[in-house]
This record gives sequence, C-alpha cells and structure tokens, in this order.
Amino acid sequence: MHSTTDKIKELFSSFSKAEITAIDKLPQAGSERHYFRIHTPDKSFIATYGANLKENESFIYFSKHFKKKNLQVPAVLCINDERSIYLQEDFGDISLLNKLEENGFTTAAYDLYKKSLQQLALLQIKGHEGLDYKKCLTNSSFGKQAIMADLLYFKYYFLDALRQPYDKQKLIDDFEALSNYLSHTEYKYFMFRDFQSRNIMVTPYFGGSGNGTNEVQGEVHFIDYQGGMKGAPQYDVASLLWQAKANLPDEWKQHLLEDYMDAFEKVVEEPIDKDVFRSQYNGYVLIRLLQVLGAYGFRGLFERKAHFLTSIPLALQNLKWFVQNQSLGIAVPEFKKVLELCVSNEVIQEFTPVQATDQTPLLVTISSFSFIKTGYPKDETKNGGGFVFDMRGILNPGRFDEYKHLSGLDKPVKDFLEQQSKMPDFLNGVYSIVDISVEDYIKRGFENLSINFGCTGGQHRSVYAAEAIARHLRNKFKVKISLTHTNKDNWVR
Repeated sequence: MHSTTDKIKELFSSFSKAEITAIDKLPQAGSERHYFRIHTPDKSFIATYGANLKENESFIYFSKHFKKKNLQVPAVLCINDERSIYLQEDFGDISLLNKLEENGFTTAAYDLYKKSLQQLALLQIKGHEGLDYKKCLTNSSFGKQAIMADLLYFKYYFLDALRQPYDKQKLIDDFEALSNYLSHTEYKYFMFRDFQSRNIMVTPYFGGSGNGTNEVQGEVHFIDYQGGMKGAPQYDVASLLWQAKANLPDEWKQHLLEDYMDAFEKVVEEPIDKDVFRSQYNGYVLIRLLQVLGAYGFRGLFERKAHFLTSIPLALQNLKWFVQNQSLGIAVPEFKKVLELCVSNEVIQEFTPVQATDQTPLLVTISSFSFIKTGYPKDETKNGGGFVFDMRGILNPGRFDEYKHLSGLDKPVKDFLEQQSKMPDFLNGVYSIVDISVEDYIKRGFENLSINFGCTGGQHRSVYAAEAIARHLRNKFKVKISLTHTNKDNWVR
C-alpha cells in the first residue's frame, strides 16, 4: 500500500519532470487536511491531501473559477484520479499575521491590510459572477440557519462551560430575532467564511519607487477558502479586522473599514449607503466574535489545547470593547445580559493567566537530558523538586536514518514529532500540569522551578519538548527562562 508521500511523488511525476529534492510535511492547523511542500531545484509546490472529497472538490472548483478572473488565489496544477490529492501554487510560508508580528503596527503593515481588503472586495464581487454555489461544501448561502449555527456553537462550547445561570428559552428567542435581522442583508456575494490573517500569504516583489530605484513591497494571496458560500461581505471584513490574535488598534479597524467600503464601491461601480453597511457590519462583527469564542472554547476547554486557551482572554477583550461601544439596532435583552456576563471582570479574570513582571523572582530552569548518557540534571536551587518527564513513550525520530544526525532543534525533526507522533497530545498534558505550578509560584513569590525532559539520547524528543515548554511559558506567563540541553556535546553529528 502506497504512503501519502509516495502518491504525491507519483502525481508530481505526472505533472513535471523536475527532480524532487525534498518533501516537507507542514504543520497541521485546525482542519483534517494535510499539506506538503515539494522542493525542486528551481521552485516549490504545495501538495494537499484530504479525505473529505467534497471539501477538495469545493476548493478545486473555487480556485479554477477565481483564477480565470485573475484573482489572488493559487493555481491548481494537477489532481489525482481519486480527487484526494492535488498540487497547487506555493506562496511561501509568510502570512499577513507573520508580517504584523514582525513589523508591529507600522505603515507597512497597515498597507498590507488595506491591500488585502481591496483584493477581498475583488474576490467577493468578481468571484461571485458566474459562480455555481451548488459546489459549496455545506450551505450555499450564509443565511439564518448558518447564523443560528454560529450562535449555538458559542452557546454550547463557551457560554454553557461558564456554568452561569441564564434563561435558555429567552436566549434562543433572541438568537432567532438576531438571525432574522442579519439574514436580510442588502448585499450578498462570495463570502470567504474564514478570512483571517493566517489565510493571507505575503510574497515580496520589487516595485519602482519613482526615483530610479526598486524597493521591496508585498503582494497578498488567499488560501483556505473551501468553506466559502454566498453571504454578506461584511462578515469577511469583520473576520479580518477583529481577529483576536492580531489585536488591531481601534483606529485601524475604523480606517480599514472605510478603506474597504471605498474599494467595494469601486468594484460594484455604484455608491453604497455606508450607514446601513456599518450597522450590518457591526452585527456580523458580533457573530464572528461569538463564533471564534465557540471555537476557542471547543478546542481549549473541551479538547484541552493550550494554544486556544491562551487566546480566550484576547477574544473576550475584543467582545468587551464591542459591547461597550457598539449597538446592534435590535432589542435582544437576554442576549445582551449574556454578553455582559461573558465580558464581566470575573469571567475575563478566570481565563487571564497571572503574568510575571520585572519584580517577579521566579526563574524556570528547563533542561533536556539523556537517561543513559548524562542522567538526571542536578537541581542546584534551594527549592528542590520540580518536574521530570520521560519522553521515551513518544516515537523516536532517532530510529530513522534521515533524522539520526539531526536534533529537536531542526525542522525535519520538529515536523516528524508534530505530525507522526503523539508529541502534541503529550505536551498538552504537560502544559496543563506545569501551568498550575507556574501560576501558583508567581503568586507566592517563589524563586525557582525546574522542568526536565529526558529521552534515550537527549537529542530529539527531549530537546523538542524543552524548547516547546520554554516557548509556551514565555508566551503565557512572561516568566524568566533558563534553558539548557545537557547532552548537546554528545549529540550524533
């Protein structure tokens, strides 16, 4: 039986005679699709494997339709007979979010957001022309049913997890009223559905500066629109501008919305009632904020994935600002009561981790080690104790020739552990245990905590885990870290 990689090689050979120099499996996101980057001497390509054939068909159909209209999407280059694997153009691995994190809230970053919204208007309106919405993955239109689904997603996976009292029937009645209100929007075009900065890829190009020199600028491209359907254009704008991870300034949100409306008017070639547009936009902002909270609740509170738990406070702060500064234009009293409950100081505090300051004495000492070659690291602190995790239950990359001379610092090993072992599940458990102590130690003013990861050679699994916990604790608690790989001098080279 051929592996997925073998099938990708076969498909690529039917498309091109170029030599494959490497195939990297890319980190998996929230979906069940698997992505691979194919390297050749001249360029790279993306191969996608998906068991959901209808999802594949939607993406392929949308891509071909949009590409014919010269929209900013990848070209689908080749598809296997089973329709389970397809090759597409590679836009690299730098997203709009990466650019924002790299540059901060600069003019360059703002310009990329503005350009993304201009291209979004083109995708929504030009892409809508002649599109067969029967090819959509789920509903062909984002109407009352889809809006209710997002609201119920929030109810079941976030609101109910708070275990706070509210009138369930009155809330459902308000959901019905809000769904009716928002489903009667003036404009309906192609709706991306998950238009956020991770799905906008940025590639450099050289543009003339007007003084005879060239300057590096950025071009934007869109990926992961297979869930698209017909719906209100405001939803996609809300998705991008109110993404919790990006945390855009309020001034940016306001100006970028104006930029988008200007671009929208140019593409539809007629003026729009901007007051009505903004009012409906506010409703979709709220729907998107609640849908995201539902997703964070499901992934974080039910599946116990630490990354999503750390995003909940940001999402709640977004929702709090909205509740305090915007109105819906419709009376939904129980819904309003529930929203005020969710953004109360008590609830936000529940999800906000304690964070270290410059005066916090806690130092977390993290080590990787080899049970065989170096043994347990010695704890030189006065506290003693801490954690030692045995990584030998995780599949060892060192068993395979291509990884023996690499370490947990190298990308091929990281990809292997993330995609082909139970490392993500193991680390989620580690985070849950360690976070309790770190939070308590910060509150009590303790000075030291040791966390150690051991494996056979102290080169692959333990190194990866030590790096991961250091990154997690820095991001979540802003705590001081001392990180050591004790067997580094003995690594197989």
